[in-house]
Formats: sequence, structure tokens, C-alpha cells
Amino acid sequence: MKFVRGTVLTCLLFLPVLAQTSPSRQAGADNEYQTGAVLWTQSSAEYRALAFQTFSLAKLRLDQDLAQHRSRRSRALRPAVIVDADETVLDNSRFQAELILRGAAYTPQAWTAWCDRAEAGAVPGAVEFLNYASQHGVRVFYITNRRQTEKAGTVANLKKLGFPDVSDDTVMIREQGTTASKESRRQSVRSHYRVVLLVGDNLNDFNDDFAGKSIADRKEQVDRERADFGLQYIVVPNPMYGDWESAVYGNASNDTERRERRKAALRGITVQP
Repeated sequence: MKFVRGTVLTCLLFLPVLAQTSPSRQAGADNEYQTGAVLWTQSSAEYRALAFQTFSLAKLRLDQDLAQHRSRRSRALRPAVIVDADETVLDNSRFQAELILRGAAYTPQAWTAWCDRAEAGAVPGAVEFLNYASQHGVRVFYITNRRQTEKAGTVANLKKLGFPDVSDDTVMIREQGTTASKESRRQSVRSHYRVVLLVGDNLNDFNDDFAGKSIADRKEQVDRERADFGLQYIVVPNPMYGDWESAVYGNASNDTERRERRKAALRGITVQP
């Protein structure tokens, strides 16, 4: 699920799509709590600096790997980089912001309409890094859980922003009727290429070890795989949404219960009288 910098023009363009949500849900959508995260993503120089830092590290690791394999036989598998799309190379914060500004709930229809518009921005440093990789003979694959109906808009958006190696083959969407797991698509790439790096904003972009686990279990799994982070796994900061939220919510099905679970997950200081 992908959720929200709004302008008057953006509001007007979104109106027909968001109107598909019932008035009661639009008026009562509990997404104001995301304002800080979206503001930080859109407004802070720190986010931009962290994104540049992320892709500088990715370039460093890529250069190291290519240097190590330069003397290998030519029959070795061609190197590849796998990246997620949303909030890894594509910045959808305008969509996130629009939901907040309108007090509207997320709907699959609104998300598909946003994808069709192909107006997401580029995460700072992403275009430059992937073009560098492509220019050095590295194949780029975009493995995303966007759906088949959203593929044309995704391809158009990536091309418009100047991302390299964008095609029906390299943009690997989630097929109809399949789970959210990306493992089969990752393995498909690995069967023909040597995957140097995986870049994502969500731990599930790297492997399935983190899927469906609690907050504590996800942290423990990160500790077990800590040697891979910054080496093979490159994480892009995204405070707006992700599977970390699912770990907080568990099976909560409504705004009230989710609000309670967010507060319960906070760790503060109890002041004794």
C-alpha cells in the first residue's frame, strides 16, 4: 500500500479519484499522524543528504565489486543491481501529502490513478547511481509490488525521470494472484545475473526473512543479518510507511485500534513523583 506536497492544482486533479471513496471515510481518515513523516521527507535537507549518502555508499560497494571481478573470465555472469521502486527510486510523497490535505483514506483506485499519471519524483541520487551502474555494464532491475494495471505508468514515470534500462523485462511487477513476496522475481534475476546489490526502503525488498514478523522479531533478524547491511543490502530512508507499520498494527482493522496500537508501541519515560 502506498500512501502522500499538495498544491491547488494537485487537489483538483485528485478530486475525481478520491471521490470514489465514501464521504464518511474521506472525512474520517486518520492520517494526520503521518504529517511529520511526510514533511520531513519533503522539507528536510537531512532527508536529501541521507538519500545522497545512501547512493554514494551503493556506488562505493559497486565499484569494489566490479574491481574484484574485473580479472574473472568473460563467461562469468553479468552483474546486476536490483532496486525497489516506491520510496527507493520513486518519490511518492506528493500522493501521501494529498491524502493528508484532503483527509482522505487510501484506496487502490486512487493509487492506480496516481501511478497512471507518472508524476512521482526521483529520490535524490537514484538516477545518477543507476545510470552510473548501467554505464559500467551493470543490468538494472526494478522489482516492485505495483500491479499489472500500473505497469505502463510506472515504466513511463521511470523513463521520464531518466532512469536507465527501463523495459517490460526489467520492470518486474507483482503478478495478479501472487503474494507480496518478491523472492521468486529476485531468484529469476539471479538465475541469469550476478546480483551485486539490492536497494530498498523496506526490509522485505532484500529477502523474506522479515515478512510477517513482530517488531521484536524484525529487530532480531536485522541483528542476525547485520553484516549484509551496507555491503549487499542498501537501505533508503522512508518514515512514511512500510512493513514496520504492519508490525505495529498486527491485525488491527480500524483507525481507532490502530491509533491505540501506535501509542502502545511508543517507549517513553515514566516520571516518578
